[in-house]
Amino acid sequence: MRLRVELTTEPFDLDEAPEHAVVVREVVGTAGLDAVHVGPFGNTAEGGADAVPAAVGALLRRTLAAGATRVSLQIDVVGEDGR
Repeated sequence: MRLRVELTTEPFDLDEAPEHAVVVREVVGTAGLDAVHVGPFGNTAEGGADAVPAAVGALLRRTLAAGATRVSLQIDVVGEDGR
């Protein structure tokens, strides 16, 4: 199964990336996910049924520890692995 995660952390800071936003980039970049898009108002990435939940766990622990006061996420099934 192939999954897509969409994730937003708050509070927003348009002047510079807050630490929790930097953590999102680090976790997604090292989690073995693909189709990654990191933006100022949301982030998306895709991966397998094992990789996405593992990354989400790391994202939640690390972004909250880095000062996020809210983490919003959505996970969608987007197909089968290898397609």
